[in-house]
Amino acid sequence: MPRPAALPPLTAEEIQARVLYRDALIFVIDKPAGLPVHQGPGGGANLEQAFVHLRQGLPKAPGLGHRLDRDTSGCLVLGRHPKALAKLGKLFSGGRVEKLYWAIVEGCPPADRGRVEAALTKLTPRAGWRMVVDPDGQTAVTDYRLLGRDGNRSWLELRPRTGRTHQIRVHCAHLGCPLVGEPIYGRPDGAPPPDEPLHLLARAIALPLYPSREAISVTAPPPPHMRPALLACGWRDDPVSATIAPLESGVPTGENPA
Repeated sequence: MPRPAALPPLTAEEIQARVLYRDALIFVIDKPAGLPVHQGPGGGANLEQAFVHLRQGLPKAPGLGHRLDRDTSGCLVLGRHPKALAKLGKLFSGGRVEKLYWAIVEGCPPADRGRVEAALTKLTPRAGWRMVVDPDGQTAVTDYRLLGRDGNRSWLELRPRTGRTHQIRVHCAHLGCPLVGEPIYGRPDGAPPPDEPLHLLARAIALPLYPSREAISVTAPPPPHMRPALLACGWRDDPVSATIAPLESGVPTGENPA
């Protein structure tokens, strides 16, 4: 399956169909793979262009509560107004948001469950920036659990305890099992580009948004390009498996772990 080209902007109907949860403060939407959340230096279509279709009577469009990479799909939180965005900023920066990812990786981790503690640093060579494991870098922690296997591929659940850029992608490569479709990390030098899209899903998120209520827990469905690999690894489209456990532990987050 070839890697998808960048998607066009979403229409009003498309972005509204991707709303997974909404209340007076936030939206949680199902971000499509292949569309950046905001405009980069080179311009082009982005998800923010469609936020105007979610105003619902408010004077301004919602804003991003956090970020996901262009090729990552799944749960993305938006604040509906400045006060909501300020509240989300405190939750994310304080490490109080529980994030759960699903990934299909090449190979298998060394144990059925474990923790990766590998600090990260950003390098900016002329060929393009990337994150690397560096003992002197920023603290980065990811918990993982093996959910299923199919030959030389594995289905992992990943819970980032920090929020460094590309954290999950780098930590999986550091384990020796890079993501299927990974264009940067864990690939041999000079290897041709992958012929599959990135298999990474922001599967669920839990937000303790209201002090007197339980955390808001939202789950996103797997994107079409991940479903065959998930099914081969033993996944069944069972609503019971779509729950996310309460927040267990957290470390103050930085950027986006996907």
